[in-house]
Amino acid sequence: MQKSILLPVLALSCLGSALCLFGVDVRDTILLAQPAISEDHIAFVYAGDLWIADSGGAGVRRLTSDEGVESNPAFSPDGTLIAFSAQYEGNTDVYVMPVEGGVPTRLTWHPGPDIVQGFSPDGSSVLFTSPRYVHTGRYTQLFTVPVKGGFPGDPLKIPHANRGVYSPDGRRFAYNPLYPAYTQWKNYRGGTHSTILLFRFSDNSVEKIPQPAGRCNDADPMWMDDTVYFRSDRNGEFNIFAYDLKTRTVRQLTRHSDFPVVNCSAGAGRIIYEQAGRLHVLDPKKSESRKLTIGVAADLVETRPRFVKGFRYIRNGSLSPTGARVALEFRGEIVTIPAEKGDPRNLTGTLGAHERSPAWSPDGKWIAYFSDESGEYELHVRSQDGRGEVKKYNPAGAGFYDGPEWSPDSQKISYADNSWSLYWLDLKTGASRKIGGEILYGPARARTIQHVWSPDSKWIAYTLNTKAYIRTVYVYSIEQDKSYAITDGLSDVSDPAFDAGGKYLYFFSSTDAGPVKQWFDMSNADMRATRSIYLAVLRKGIPSPIAKESDEEKGPASDKPEEKPKGQAAGAPESFSIDLDGIQYRILAIPLAADDYSSLQAGSEGQFYYLKTLPRASAADGPRPPSGELHRYDLGKRKDETVLTSILSYELSRDHKKILYSGRDFLAIVSASEKPQPQQGKLNTDAIEVRVDPRQEWEQIFHEAWRINRDYFYDPNMHGADWKAMREKYAKFLPHLAVRNDLNRVISWMCSELAVGHHRVGGGDFLREPKSVPGGLLGADYSIENGRYRLKKVYGGLNWSPELRAPITEPGVDVRAGEYLLAVQGRDLRPPANVFSFFENTAGKIVEITVGPNPDGTGSRTVTVVPIANEGALRNRDWV
Repeated sequence: MQKSILLPVLALSCLGSALCLFGVDVRDTILLAQPAISEDHIAFVYAGDLWIADSGGAGVRRLTSDEGVESNPAFSPDGTLIAFSAQYEGNTDVYVMPVEGGVPTRLTWHPGPDIVQGFSPDGSSVLFTSPRYVHTGRYTQLFTVPVKGGFPGDPLKIPHANRGVYSPDGRRFAYNPLYPAYTQWKNYRGGTHSTILLFRFSDNSVEKIPQPAGRCNDADPMWMDDTVYFRSDRNGEFNIFAYDLKTRTVRQLTRHSDFPVVNCSAGAGRIIYEQAGRLHVLDPKKSESRKLTIGVAADLVETRPRFVKGFRYIRNGSLSPTGARVALEFRGEIVTIPAEKGDPRNLTGTLGAHERSPAWSPDGKWIAYFSDESGEYELHVRSQDGRGEVKKYNPAGAGFYDGPEWSPDSQKISYADNSWSLYWLDLKTGASRKIGGEILYGPARARTIQHVWSPDSKWIAYTLNTKAYIRTVYVYSIEQDKSYAITDGLSDVSDPAFDAGGKYLYFFSSTDAGPVKQWFDMSNADMRATRSIYLAVLRKGIPSPIAKESDEEKGPASDKPEEKPKGQAAGAPESFSIDLDGIQYRILAIPLAADDYSSLQAGSEGQFYYLKTLPRASAADGPRPPSGELHRYDLGKRKDETVLTSILSYELSRDHKKILYSGRDFLAIVSASEKPQPQQGKLNTDAIEVRVDPRQEWEQIFHEAWRINRDYFYDPNMHGADWKAMREKYAKFLPHLAVRNDLNRVISWMCSELAVGHHRVGGGDFLREPKSVPGGLLGADYSIENGRYRLKKVYGGLNWSPELRAPITEPGVDVRAGEYLLAVQGRDLRPPANVFSFFENTAGKIVEITVGPNPDGTGSRTVTVVPIANEGALRNRDWV
């Protein structure tokens, strides 16, 4: 008996495990978002698609499955239709479909994003927000479009709104005028806090739902009978509140204290809302809510492991000592690829870890990189062929590291951390030692610390800012554990590089970089710093390599070989040393005019390379090619020559015989001694494919986002948030992520606990993204008169300025306000056809339009125009 009972129990146990084996529970699914409710149904967004279920959560059906994202579902008043925003045709537009499903009907065509808000009280029109007619990207306006199709026309009389809903009788309107700042700034109480205004159409009067003296955020108004319901954080976490229009009082209906109510909508006398990833239905009259148990069985294609490829995944690279291969940071893996023969080699293959900043050792045996495989970044050193054990080091520093530089003897590595401090690590002992650190901090783009090893591996030259924000070059002695200044701090010095022969230290210096370096000041936007090239003669007794030359008779050449100092083998370089005494008098200027120089690197003895950035062409001339010229200067020949053009960056091999360089979307390796042809030596980066597991990646991204804030946030107290507890609080959602947007939401929720502005979350790598179809615009407002579209207003720009080109005011077009737009590309244009649908996919393309003074077409003419993709600049100029 026991055996016969045990087997079925085990089977049921396994079945239950299978239903949630990968985290997503198909019987009680969470992270269902943006719910809507009617008498018989609920709708919600899950995994980027629109779903519908019975009012109790059973009978779940998928309504959409396109490549884009569906959002903001809303039921019609009679419950027969669902309106929503979607990207079927590559733009975010308004669609409507029956609750039974079917092919959605598109209602809007404007290239701006149109976001569904609901229906008109009689169900004849869909209410939506759009930025189509605003003069600034800060606002959106409210529009309606007939369910049967047509032109949305003018916005509602409300100046601007982010969310809104009609009163049941259609005479009033409740709305949020501004965007929700609280999504990134929890408990926000600033000037753009969210308020709810009640607008009366008859007299344009406005009533504000009262708030506490210290302000709060009231959002997502819902209007039923004589009560406006809404979300509010006035008592802590967002909960549902009710405003009685008769008594002018506010009362709280829900009391969630763990997670906020993040989305809600009303219908059929009930409110449905999202909280802690689950959906709840509230009976507002009883102030009682119940959690819905909804099981969504979806294949979740975006979570499946797959192989990815593409140049866009390349971040950093390091050339092998002879230029035979290149180590690349490729989508979190370290991959090497050959210069010519062979296949890519994935050295790491860690699906749930982030490897970055590869550096190839001078002896060619090892590749160093930083990895967070342990949960924190460490320095890993592994064989360049991927075999053997990985050596792991716990470096000193503040948590994030970059810029690893090998010493020439392949025994030490210098690196910098996110506190803008410089360290070196002994690979034999694993000990790290701090060299120095910046005294001023700023954003990542303002970081200027640079470092390079001397030929004997006993010195490090590096740059640090002074209190005046001017960089100085220092040399640090490994043996003495002490730094010495080489320059005087009166000019901004950068890019130190030791000559291969050990005689000189090259560097850039600028006397006009100060204003340009000030990252916080916008007055330097059009300034351009110039740099000159200098060298410091490191030892006394070495003559100036750029002393004035004189031709002299030298007599017959001697056959006797030059004597070497005792103990020095023939052909060996002189022993390296630095005479610090009087070195300030041994700094010499290379005879090259000051210019926009960068990336100074030492080549063979007596040679150095640098990039010269040329002035860029106007953006209006099309995509701009890379503007870098690679130059080589030879001290012996006193000659400067151009090696490569149109490049972005470069790296010399250790033997100085090969050059790795990057162009737009390609890498190439060429000989340093020959004049290469364009794109010669192009690497086959298309051959790189790495396996990714989105679930493992998403977990890594979440924890790294948490660590980034831990290690970079300006306030050590994290604005009072228990940051360790916040990671635990929000990590519980990770097993339930269905798409990358879910991860963005969870990270955004976590980061909002820091209560700080300009802390946004977005982007990411999506499995499928709809192709953008840019609609064309003429720079005009339209009205419908006499059965035709009439140009109510034409926005005049500045046609000599590409950003302010007004298509129908250009020479030879000369369309004026009051004329009728009769046809587009020979197609007759009449309402209710949407005028914007005639200009789909026409931005930047030649289009013929027929215009005229009369609706019957008499006196009309056909002209050629080139529509623009965005009218924002024209409308902003008109407003100004």
